[in-house]
Order: sequence, then structure tokens, then C-alpha cells
Amino acid sequence: MREPTRLFALRHGRTAWNAETRVQGQLDVPLDALGRWQAERLALALAGEPIAAIYSSDLQRALDTAAPLVARTGAPLYTDARLRERGFGSFEGRTHAEIESHWPEAAARWRRRDVGYQPGGGEALTPFFERCVSTVCALAAAHPGQTVAVVAHGGVLDCLYRAAVGVELNAQRSWPLGNASINRLLFTGEGLSLVGWSDDAHLEGAPLV
Repeated sequence: MREPTRLFALRHGRTAWNAETRVQGQLDVPLDALGRWQAERLALALAGEPIAAIYSSDLQRALDTAAPLVARTGAPLYTDARLRERGFGSFEGRTHAEIESHWPEAAARWRRRDVGYQPGGGEALTPFFERCVSTVCALAAAHPGQTVAVVAHGGVLDCLYRAAVGVELNAQRSWPLGNASINRLLFTGEGLSLVGWSDDAHLEGAPLV
């Protein structure tokens, strides 16, 4: 029986577009001032963990979040484009209100989590879910008995939660996906299981920015 892999699944710190409820998708948006503070606090919270490797989306907001963790732990950093956020096509760069205004029927399909719908001509939920879960499981499988960190995006973490708990893709989300929160999973070789979700105690006392 293989030894389980401990996983820290981490969402990037805040960006200006997060604050504006603007869809980022695969556009390359940097962290804002609060996001950079969150990244530093996240790294401090995990500094004592025996992290063997850090895997990050290749988008800047994820890499900027991973950088302080690399500095604190000394773990090697690997970028992987398969950890990118879901592609939202023409929705990218628009606020939720703008999407509702410009494409009300499309927005309704997006809101009700139509698994075959490609928002803005982007990525449907089913292949996105398969991309995220298969990638993280493959990365975890390379580290039996070790601890790894995965720095990615809200949509990616949503897929990991659903895979670990067994929630259908079309079910409405009822769990948080906070920026720079700590989420803990186990990979046993047979899939993911949930250990802890949305630990954000390290983000108390955030500056007003």
C-alpha cells in the first residue's frame, strides 16, 4: 500500500480584479498590495512544514503567491500550465454585472453550472474538472509519503474540493474559496480526500488597502 501524499491546495492572493468581481480566467493579472501581504502571511504560516515541492500555475498571480513560500521553505518550484484557471473566453476582463448585462442568457447558463456550457466560448466544466483533478493527482503520485503545495486558482480548488468530497459538478457551491487560505487534502493513490478547508487564521489583521 502506497504512503499518502499530503497536499496544501492554495489559492493565489488577491488581485485588483478579484476586488472588482472581474473575471480573470487565463488573463495574466498580478497581485495587488493586499494580495502581496497575503502571500507573505501564507508563506509564514507554512514555513515550518516539510514541503518537498511547490507546483504553481504559470499565471503571474499564482507565481507571485508561490515566491514567498519558496523563499521560506527552500522547496523547489515547478510551473505547470495545467494548473491554470478555467478559460472564460470573451467573459475574461468583464465584471459579473457586465456579463449579466451583455449576455443575460449565457450568464444564466453559467450561474446554473451547465456542465457542457463553454462560457464566452471558453472551457466547459467537465474537461476543466478532468484537467485539474488528473493533474493534481499525477503530481501528488510522484511524492508518496511527502508533502507538496499546489498554488492555483479558485476554480481549480473548487474542482479539488468536489473530487475529494464527491459533490456533483452542477451542484451550487456552498464552500469558501478565499484568497491565500490554506486547504488540506490527502492523495492515497485512489483519489483525493479532504482533511481541512479554508484555514485563514494567518490572514487576521489584514491592512486596509
